[in-house]
Order: sequence, then C-alpha cells, then structure tokens
Amino acid sequence: MLFQVGGEGTRPTFFEMAAAQQLPASLRAALTYSLGVFALRRSFLHKILDYEDEFFAALMLILEGHSLRTTDASFAESLYGLRRKSVRLRLRKDSAKKESNEEVQHSGLEKRQRILSVVFLVVLPYFKSKLHAIYNKEREARLRESLWGTEDQGFDETDFFTGEESIVSRESSGNEELSVRVQLATKIKKFIAVCYPWIHASSEGLSFTYQLLYLLDATGFYSLGLQSLGIQVCRATGQELMDTSSRISKIRNHERERLRGPPWLKTVQGALLSCSYAVLDYAQTGLIAAVFIFKMMEWWYQSAEERLSAPTVYPPPPPPPAPKMAKEGIPLPPNRSLCALCLQKRANPSVVTVSGFVFCYSCVFKYVSKVSFPNISLYSHNPTSI
Repeated sequence: MLFQVGGEGTRPTFFEMAAAQQLPASLRAALTYSLGVFALRRSFLHKILDYEDEFFAALMLILEGHSLRTTDASFAESLYGLRRKSVRLRLRKDSAKKESNEEVQHSGLEKRQRILSVVFLVVLPYFKSKLHAIYNKEREARLRESLWGTEDQGFDETDFFTGEESIVSRESSGNEELSVRVQLATKIKKFIAVCYPWIHASSEGLSFTYQLLYLLDATGFYSLGLQSLGIQVCRATGQELMDTSSRISKIRNHERERLRGPPWLKTVQGALLSCSYAVLDYAQTGLIAAVFIFKMMEWWYQSAEERLSAPTVYPPPPPPPAPKMAKEGIPLPPNRSLCALCLQKRANPSVVTVSGFVFCYSCVFKYVSKVSFPNISLYSHNPTSI
C-alpha cells in the first residue's frame, strides 16, 4: 500500500516528507479517539488511556523497528514508498574535473543507524511528550497559585475541624527521605518549566529552518536528526522494492532454519513466526484501514443520530376560519379594505379581539363606547377588547 504525492526522480517532494512526518501524530490521535469511544463500554481500556504515551511508544517501537529492519525506512516513509540511505561524503582530490568538491554515495543503513533512527523516531518523541505534560501541569499549578494563592494560604476544612490532630499526623508521617525526594522532584519540575519553552522553541526553529532549506532545494536533509545520522530519504525504485522483498524472504527462511527442538515444537514455533510475520506485514495497511473504517462508521452513525435527534419540521398550520356574522347583524361590505361601520377605507385599522373583525379605530371605539355589542357578530364588547 503506497501513496505517491507527485514529483520526479529519487528525491522526495516536500509534501511527501511533510505527510510522512505528520502521519504518526495523526495515527496517534485517531487511535486515542477510537480507544476513548470503545472505553465507554469496556472499562479496562481506561488503563491503556491512562498510559497513553507508553502504549503508543511501545506500538511505534515495534512498527518502526520492523520497518527499519526489513525496508530501511520508517513506518510512515514505507507507506509513501520512501527509504533511508546512508550518505558518505568524500573529498575529491581531482577538483578541477568536477564542479563540486564532494561526491555523495548512497548505501544501505548500518545497524547503528537503524538503532539511532528508532531513538529519533520513538524515544525522543516520547520524552518530548512527557516533558510537555510536566510543563503543562506546572503551568496550571502556577496559574492556580497566582489566582488562589499557595496551598498553605488556602482554607482547608479538614485542618479547620481537626486542628491539632492534623499537626500530629503530619509530624508523625514526616520522613526526611520523602521530603528530600519531594524537594528534588519539585526542583526538577521547576527546571523543566523554565527550560522547556526554550528547548521547544529551539527544536521547532531548527525544524522549520531545515524544512525551508529542503523546500528551496538548498539541502538534501529534511531534519537535523537525519543529517546527524548521515541519512537521506529517497524514493524506492522498483528494483529496490524487489530486492527488499527477496531480502525479507531470506531473513525469514534463515530464522525458520534456526528453530531447534522436536518436530512438534518446530511446527508450533513456525506457526507463531508465520502469524507474527503476517501481523507485521499487514499492520501498516491494517492500522490505516481500521482507523479509516472506524471514522467512516462514526460519521455514518453520527449523521443518522443527528437526523433522528433533529426537531421535526411540521407544515404550517392552516389559517383560522373566517369570523361568523350574526343573522341580525350588519353585513360586511364586498370590499374587504372598507370599514363595515363607515363604509370607507379603514383608517388606523383596529381589530376587535372577541369577534376578529377589523374597523376604523375611531368608528369602533365610538360604537363600542355607546353600544355594548357590535352590530356584526353581536358579541358583547368593551373598549379594552379593541
């Protein structure tokens, strides 16, 4: 399952590298949201959400290690058909024949580069997320302290009602080692709160600088970590993909040949290896497909729930029936814009609330003031009903 984002040659485009860099964060957000939804019915999943950083780091450690071991690419890079190659810079003695003084040679990754790649892809983001969480907690604590004061200045009901007992319990439970640890942890948190913004700003600035230089084709390294490891990301050719598949088959055949024990134990071990190979091979496509299917089903059911919960739109009610005239009353004029009392066009129209007929205000007010009921509907009226 490969995604191509345009471009020609072996050098990936900026958009391919950016998409590959953002994929783990998007995958983590989707997995966290999915687990949060499933945890509403399966309470044991809350334990995974409590250790979200550790769970995702372990998952990415397995995926990144397998991907680097088999394809010389990270989990996201292999999805976009990219691979990592070691870059060796050699100074040319004969600089007159070449415009450049450096010759770039690509080769496969070394074991050290694979291990350090896992460190840059999994370990450093894990520590960064933990430092970010500590910084957020410390910032919230400082904000709370600035608003409400320190904990010692605040009012505590338990201390108020249990005055002397609380003091005795504190003195009895006081431990020097514990206090030293608490002080050390507090100092470390304060140090992180002070230094983390500068560290974060420096790393983001370096990342932006390398990405801008890569976009302007001024460097072949997309990040500082790749340059420090001497690794460039290139597009994988068809021959390299075939070589990768043959190398994977050779590695797996060698691992099956190393199995020892009675025949039944070899059969069990071979079945377990086959299952693990199948899971690792389809984990890349399976995770993306599972998240996509889950989001699609969520959208489908959410739209259905919105349609069910939406207020029902009823048609407008029919107009009320016309007011009935009394048999002994004065008939209405054929022109509805005329007043039934003066037979002129209505001036300052006013309705009588009891009957619903409209007259001129001056006509109906004089008439209702003299007669307790009008001569159309014969209902009893008073001036307040106008």
